[in-house]
Amino acid sequence: MPESAESAAISVPLAEVARIAGVGRAAVSNWRRRHETFPAPVGGTDASPLFSLAEVEAWLHREGKLKAAVGPLERLWPEYEALGDRDAMGLLVAEVGLRMHGEPSEPKDSDQATTSALGAGQSGLDERQSALLERTLHLAEGKGAAETFGFLLERWLRTHVRQIAVTPPPLADLMAEIASAVHEEEVRVVLDPACGTGSLLLAAGRRWDGSGLAELRGQDSDPVLASLTRARLAATGYTGPALPEVTVTAADTLRAGAQADVQADVILCNPPSNERDWGHAELATDPRWVFGQPPRTESELAWVQHIAAALAPEGVGVVVLPPAVAARRAGRRIRAGLLRAGVLRTVIALPPGAAPPHGVGLHLWVLRAAGTGGEPGASPGEVTLVDTVAGQIGTGSGSGGTGGSNVDWKRITEQAVKALRGSGGPGSMRVPVIDLLDEAVDLTPARHIPRSRTADLVDMRRSWALFDAHASALQDAAGVLSALEPVEASDIAPLITVAELERAGALEIRGGQTLPEAEVERGVRPVDGVRVLTGLRRPGGPELWLPAAEVARGEKSGALTVTASQDVVLSVLARDFDVHVDTEAPSVLGPQLCVLRVDPSVLDPWFLAGCLRAPDNARQAGTHASTTSRVDVRRLRVPRFSLEEQRRYGEIYRRITTFERELQGIRQVGGELVRSLGDLLAHGGLPRT
Repeated sequence: MPESAESAAISVPLAEVARIAGVGRAAVSNWRRRHETFPAPVGGTDASPLFSLAEVEAWLHREGKLKAAVGPLERLWPEYEALGDRDAMGLLVAEVGLRMHGEPSEPKDSDQATTSALGAGQSGLDERQSALLERTLHLAEGKGAAETFGFLLERWLRTHVRQIAVTPPPLADLMAEIASAVHEEEVRVVLDPACGTGSLLLAAGRRWDGSGLAELRGQDSDPVLASLTRARLAATGYTGPALPEVTVTAADTLRAGAQADVQADVILCNPPSNERDWGHAELATDPRWVFGQPPRTESELAWVQHIAAALAPEGVGVVVLPPAVAARRAGRRIRAGLLRAGVLRTVIALPPGAAPPHGVGLHLWVLRAAGTGGEPGASPGEVTLVDTVAGQIGTGSGSGGTGGSNVDWKRITEQAVKALRGSGGPGSMRVPVIDLLDEAVDLTPARHIPRSRTADLVDMRRSWALFDAHASALQDAAGVLSALEPVEASDIAPLITVAELERAGALEIRGGQTLPEAEVERGVRPVDGVRVLTGLRRPGGPELWLPAAEVARGEKSGALTVTASQDVVLSVLARDFDVHVDTEAPSVLGPQLCVLRVDPSVLDPWFLAGCLRAPDNARQAGTHASTTSRVDVRRLRVPRFSLEEQRRYGEIYRRITTFERELQGIRQVGGELVRSLGDLLAHGGLPRT
């Protein structure tokens, strides 16, 4: 197998070995234990060993462990990881994107902060990086510039996912659509003063492409992110004299705004939150603080005032903010000032899962330049509040679930735009500013938008119908199960372990594997989506999907574990141990799950699942080593029964699962009814008796 001199010296971790081989990390750990010929570590630590890339690839080929050819991009990425440094990797990825798409490697004069961050030398690259760059450009001639740059960027973002928050494209498109609904004049200049990797500028380009857009401007304090933004815009086609001028600078926006003189028609921004060192002391007399100096704990209100100051006449800004900014006591005077001046016009509450951090329902604030007229159907003395949470699938009020990842972007966009254009509708209302200027100045939409009585009536009728259905099914299951009586101890059948069943060929065990995170989609099931399971005890949790084509490739190569109908799926972590029969196959299994595929002529899957799920069974098969204890699936036991007797037991277990499902359903619906009746009682909405 051909290899470069560079690859011969590259060290890779176990995770990268697993990616190259197209298997899960657990499989690589098993190879190390079972094969004495597996390459020895060349560095790292006992917990995180590093291996020679050349030796690993040679071993995989020799042992026939590669089920599919490893692409040149997958082989190239470890050389980027070998650079070790986050910034060096990111700047080289950006340089690749710029070179591929005809942008100069030297930034413009306004981007000198980026230039200095690259280091010494004409391009800022050392000899090793330059050689890797040239090899990448050569590879791109065959693979394509877009595919090569997209692959490198995705891998870099995935590697540093905990350090970099990326604005999801659907949220970016929503923000551009909101700005378009408010700013009906020509948009020539769009600015993002905290551009990150450029998602909002790309959304602006998509929204106003071909409609007079003259400038896309971005700024970020991180030189690496600024460089990647330039590269992404170039890769999307924003380069050349006939296209909008692109200016991306690397500087601290609040302390030293390199584009302080820019007046933008539209500003889209997802600024950093909860910052403490944002320049509170040195910016005490800054002229941008028209509505009051932001407290040290309110960096978000510093960003809001910066954006308001950078708006052109009639300009509009859309800002992503944590929900606490709408209500924290420390910021109430600034919020009041923004309301009185007519700068803050709209607050839109998004459901949890719309953007990182996914467990929090973020807000969008819509700002207008001071002195701008009102929106359609509104006066400058009113504020539009929109709550998109109540109608969101899986996030009904008080449901207790975390289904915010099921974000219905189409519905949210329609609801927000309709409210902004004066059409109103459920979940939105216009509130006089004077009504908000109390001691708290709380702008949280849910605190001000009453639920419609029609919606209450419809929800109540739906909930009672569900309650009755669950109660009827629960009673039927309980009638059958309550008639069961335990047998005498002497009649209990002998037991057989899963390991013995595996050796006899009655079943096959397959472990779940690490998922390709970049391909996993959240929310409503796409047309070609295949369900992804990362755990079994998460009702109301995130819905995850993988494209069918990706699943087919992963199953063929052995990189993904995919279930078939009637497979028995187990969660192997002791604290989350559970067993299900997969009746919705195919499903893709994550690393903490495994599947038992039975021979139906020998084993009944429902009988097997019911016996394996027994709490006593899990206790005796657990490792009990720590809080991350696992259940040894092969030590689980089932009674030795004939197939006919198994099927009888399996039918009983079906009844048990029905009983459990209806019990959970009646508990959830009953909780919703209790909350709904409590709300009606508190607001005097119940009829008089």
